[in-house]
Amino acid sequence: MSHSETTNREFAEQHMNIVLGRLAGPDASPRGDQVDAVHAVLQPASRVLVVQATGWGKSAVYWAATHALRHSGAGPTLVVSPLLALMRDQVSAAERAGLSAATVNSTNFDEWDEVFRQLDNDTLDVLLVSPERLGNARFAARLGELLARVGLIVIDEAHCISDWGFDFRPDYQRLARALLSTPTASVLATTATANERVTKDVSDQLGAHTVTYRGTLARTSLTLSVVPGLSPLERYAWIADALEQLPGSGIIYVLTVAEADKLAAFLASCGHNVDAYTGQLDGDSRIAIEERLRNNEIKAVIATSALGMGYDKPDLGFCVHVGSPSTPVAYYQQVGRAGRAVVHADGVLLPSDADERIWDYFATASIPDPKSADKVLVAIAEQPRTLMEIESETGLRRGRLEALLKILAVEGVVEKVGTAWATTGERYVHNTAKWDDLTKVRATEADIMRKYAHGEGCLMAFLQIALDDPSPAACGRCSVCTGNIPFPGAEPSHEKLMLARAFMRGTDADIEPRKQWPKGVSRKGTILSLNAGRAVAFADDPGWSLELAELARSRPGEIPQVMLDGAVATLGRWSKVWGTRPTSVVPLPALDMRSNRQLAEHIAKVGKLPMHDVFTWTGAALPDDAASTPVVAHLEKVLTIASDHDLPRGPVLLVSTDVRTRWTATVAGAMLRDQGMPAVLLLALHLRP
Repeated sequence: MSHSETTNREFAEQHMNIVLGRLAGPDASPRGDQVDAVHAVLQPASRVLVVQATGWGKSAVYWAATHALRHSGAGPTLVVSPLLALMRDQVSAAERAGLSAATVNSTNFDEWDEVFRQLDNDTLDVLLVSPERLGNARFAARLGELLARVGLIVIDEAHCISDWGFDFRPDYQRLARALLSTPTASVLATTATANERVTKDVSDQLGAHTVTYRGTLARTSLTLSVVPGLSPLERYAWIADALEQLPGSGIIYVLTVAEADKLAAFLASCGHNVDAYTGQLDGDSRIAIEERLRNNEIKAVIATSALGMGYDKPDLGFCVHVGSPSTPVAYYQQVGRAGRAVVHADGVLLPSDADERIWDYFATASIPDPKSADKVLVAIAEQPRTLMEIESETGLRRGRLEALLKILAVEGVVEKVGTAWATTGERYVHNTAKWDDLTKVRATEADIMRKYAHGEGCLMAFLQIALDDPSPAACGRCSVCTGNIPFPGAEPSHEKLMLARAFMRGTDADIEPRKQWPKGVSRKGTILSLNAGRAVAFADDPGWSLELAELARSRPGEIPQVMLDGAVATLGRWSKVWGTRPTSVVPLPALDMRSNRQLAEHIAKVGKLPMHDVFTWTGAALPDDAASTPVVAHLEKVLTIASDHDLPRGPVLLVSTDVRTRWTATVAGAMLRDQGMPAVLLLALHLRP
């Protein structure tokens, strides 16, 4: 059969029926819009964008198109997919559809040669890759040959090639240049979360003749709710209650790795069968958790966004968010995991007072600053530099520097050479209009989520309008439409609240010591000055949120008694693993020492230890939001230590109300070690991220 015959709609429907029957059973039948999409893809060198709700069957469309194209003698399909979990699901789904599929990704380097052999022998129907593979030299060497043969290119989660997703996966930006230029293959882009602006942006990148299929984003099986006004501790207690009645199994989304681990541990202590899922897990652990959830062997997975796009569990019964994502796009993408193949599922948002502060950070953290870009390019102009060297020379903080380098790499201005970064010779031109527009867009989207969290209208219609659904309508099911909030209602039980308080206050935060002195300061090499430390509370700790707020409001030298008691309790738990008990207490140096001295005096009195106030801070405060080198250099200038001959030659307990970068403690610890102290242990009331 010739490729030209694939233009027949009956041919498209035939293969759609075959594939859908294998995926969903012999009684399944395709919808007309699915067949239309397959038919469009089968046109020679077509460009097709499908924007449909989660659960619509977008993957079935590209499997059917692949089946038809391979039947017609076309080359394999190349699928660009953002997440390992999604790729594993897609390989499995493709095989169920009767297609041979494989993936090349960062976890299976040993299998690449075999995959390439299958491609060479034309025995592979589908190859799935992450966008980062496009920048990998080993894969790039095969890319030109592959693009000359493929029959179809699929860009899954295509909103990521628009400006919306540039910082989620900057390498998606390479797609327009690397993949979309192929003149022979058809290209299918799919997403469930594109508003009109993103749809137009993606369509423009695909080409002038792009055909777009867009349907309603409403989900009749999904009941949305917002439970406002809960404190961090009340949110944890609410979830512990809710898991007793929420249907089936589901996902609970949190914003940080630390919170995922802490919430999972608390829920497990309440008798719930849960797992934590974060980007820090190895591939095998992720797969195991995904399968346990898929098989309903656990009640819930407490996850960061690492388990979001593309995870396929049709009978997922609920999706709870602890804190709001910053955009309706991200929220719909995650909450839409639930209720695909069940009559009823719950999507619950527990908004946090800290949400907007987090939104503000992420709204700007990945936007490139032209002055910072110039600093980086000057730093590596003469020779390649490592990340630490660039950090030291530019004064940029590590997180912002890494984000900036990614963007510069995607722009083709810099490249990774081994462990170092080098210029490519391309001139960097900062697109001010683009980044200003994006900043405004993010502010608008954050405002939409603010209104959603406040319940200012039907929740489903709110998401539809935010995503420019052509037919938004009140759902009649959400908490705004009905006034009903899922069990336990507007607030948790007193029992769970007390359990949450006791658990959270019994869990201390570890303070990891700094490992390496930055370049450009007097001390060199590995840091040996500071032992592992402990903090009473970390970040917006649910067990201490009200008390931390009180501490922040208190005047210097007037620490709330409850925080002093918390410090003593932390020391009691910590002391069980000490090799040697501290022999003295020293307040951490600060511009204003009053609170640190008060804490040190209290600990010394309770622990019956001498307190030695040996540090002096002379000069200005630390530079705000600076890199490690200027911070340490400043500390070396402003800190002095008195020669206290009464200071016992034993482990020192260094105490502070507040710790963030750990550099002050590290430098102070080094000074104490210089005076012969064998160990320095750091205790803080609050460890800030």
